[in-house]
Amino acid sequence: MFQFTKPFYPLVLSAVKGDPEQAHRQMLNTLANIEQSRNNAWGSFSIKQLEQSFCLQDERLAQKLWDLNFPNPLGLAAGFDKDGKAAGIWSSFGFGLAELGAVTLYSQPGNPLPRMFRLPEDKAALNRMGANNLGAAVMKDTLEATWKRKARNIPIGINLCKSKIADLDAAATDYVGSFELLQDVADYFVINVSSPNTPGLRSLQAGEQLEPILSALKTANTRQRPILIKIAPDLDFSEIKTILDLATEYNLAGAIATNTTIRRDGLKTKILKATGNSIEKEAGGISGLPVQKRSTEVIRFIYRETQGKLPIIGVGGIFTPQDAWDKIIAGATLLQVYTGWIYQGPWMVKEVLSGLLQRLESQKLSHISEAIGLEHKN
Repeated sequence: MFQFTKPFYPLVLSAVKGDPEQAHRQMLNTLANIEQSRNNAWGSFSIKQLEQSFCLQDERLAQKLWDLNFPNPLGLAAGFDKDGKAAGIWSSFGFGLAELGAVTLYSQPGNPLPRMFRLPEDKAALNRMGANNLGAAVMKDTLEATWKRKARNIPIGINLCKSKIADLDAAATDYVGSFELLQDVADYFVINVSSPNTPGLRSLQAGEQLEPILSALKTANTRQRPILIKIAPDLDFSEIKTILDLATEYNLAGAIATNTTIRRDGLKTKILKATGNSIEKEAGGISGLPVQKRSTEVIRFIYRETQGKLPIIGVGGIFTPQDAWDKIIAGATLLQVYTGWIYQGPWMVKEVLSGLLQRLESQKLSHISEAIGLEHKN
């Protein structure tokens, strides 16, 4: 019986060394086809093979948060499945949660090509996608069809971004429009005001501009869905403190730390081969290893400032079990990966979860919840 094995992964990588966005699209289409075929012999067999290869189940990793059951703390970050095309298959890769989007109220093509680049020397990626997606209404239809084929068995989040055509002073109405369309097809929602790839978006992190958005969403949230906010790594701690104060005032469910960074210092990559330009002159956000340390610093700050009362999803530069453990003991309840999963391959999830179990045993802890914020307690 065929199983997905590590020797095949270099062959996969060699097949996608061209344009990263095209490779991403091809992979997503393949996964969507498998998911949509889950009720026939080929699809059922493929999904079974995925689960045998990549899943690890252990009650010591399971948590309940926001009345949602997370089988493990490691999730897929937003940006990978922008339209929810493969939403029903992410649990088969071993993820304990998956976040879709970013989605906007209106469909938009995103920024001009090329707009996604690998930085292998830095174990990083540069993207300036510009929130390209088919729009909230299409995502709603896609997810309704998906959940008819298969009930959700991991929590699904949706990352909401402002439409590029919406003026900044109309941002609240734009976010609410997406939320109202989608609140029945997902389990939690994320306010994305921290992507560097939508003009003016990061200005919405300022208190006076963020407050109307939070107020409007609170009013629209008739089904009491958990709403989180995603924070940029480039804010200073006083700016993050302002966001945390508003999160408390509007009873947000948590924070995601962090989005991509616009900083370029410390990169080994000096020239982007795809364009021939200096990396300093290339627009977009950097993900992966370069944001790892700052992400953990922000997690640590949020946990300390909120005394551990605001749940944190930690994301940024997770490649190994130690990377995941560092974010958990700094204060993260849940984790998300994207760039690390691309570089390390789909076996990463199982390896990270196995590594977390080993660390629990070495620390004589019985459950992952006991490790959250452990460095503060010590």
